[in-house]
Amino acid sequence: MKLLRLTFLPLLAALLVAAPACGGDSSVPEGAIAVVNGTEIQRAALEELMQRAKKNTEAQKQEFPKVGTPEYQNIQRQYVAFLVQREQFVQEAEKLKVEVTDAEIDKEVKSFVESRFEGKQKAFEKALEEQGFTKEAFRDTIRISVLSQKLFDAVTKDVEVEDAEVVKWYQQNQSQYSTPESRDVRHILIAEKKGDEVDFAKSKAEADRVYALLVNGGNFTALAKQVSQDPGSKDQGGKLTISRGQTVPEFDKTSFALKVGVVSKPVKTTYGYHLIEALSPVRKATTTPLAKVKASIKANLLQERRTEVMTKWVEDLQGKYESKVRYATGFEPPELPDPTETETTETE
Repeated sequence: MKLLRLTFLPLLAALLVAAPACGGDSSVPEGAIAVVNGTEIQRAALEELMQRAKKNTEAQKQEFPKVGTPEYQNIQRQYVAFLVQREQFVQEAEKLKVEVTDAEIDKEVKSFVESRFEGKQKAFEKALEEQGFTKEAFRDTIRISVLSQKLFDAVTKDVEVEDAEVVKWYQQNQSQYSTPESRDVRHILIAEKKGDEVDFAKSKAEADRVYALLVNGGNFTALAKQVSQDPGSKDQGGKLTISRGQTVPEFDKTSFALKVGVVSKPVKTTYGYHLIEALSPVRKATTTPLAKVKASIKANLLQERRTEVMTKWVEDLQGKYESKVRYATGFEPPELPDPTETETTETE
């Protein structure tokens, strides 16, 4: 079954900030869980979200927390915070003249049905019913989702990233765009043990024996499968693709110094003794030029910057609405510890 998973809207969920703790207010009208700047949030809206969450959980063959348990109360608190913040977004959107048209909702619903249900309306309607959505409730969810994105765009419309910032980021993260020298090799690891430790003397003697077999025409692949003690490569006949600087120094130095087709004498490392054969020429190190990645770097930096600006805007919004939100008794946010008091307690 294809779950809708739209109870928490992506933008609001990502930016959700804990509401300031306050006591329950007996002046909140009956049937409401909170009042946001004069607008009531009905308990029915919370119950609808909780029912959808329960259906989603059960659809995944999991048990939904029982009423009254800490787990249930935690989910309920998240939904209360969500509903309060959603109303704050709606009110701020009006001030910024951000609107959502029916045509935009129609477009998003159509896109959703096509991407999740291959355009099959009946399958979509069945999923709505199974998860406790009416068509109207689903359209309202889409409306808030579109509104959230438009609000994000409005708040962050002036955010920019200069070319100099892109160049600086590219230079500081050069390794992401560089590929070191590499080549294909194969090796046999001889690591005879004395208890849990490598017996280097015994390993050297065995490595010399295998080396003699190889230089006298022995089959490298067959010998690797038979005697190599490297579990990561023995089944492939010892084959590896290695990059400069990514193996132990002795192995690295020998591997990149060998001529193609030449088998090294036993090479000692902390793992034992290795017999190495170069299978390919050394591939040169490469660096992706800035010109090829400039656009993607700029887009990523811009998104990060816009998210930071939006997060700060939401945090400021909490302070702005702190005196404008009243919660019904039992639905108020939990008291959060004072960071100063916590630090004092920890240092005592």
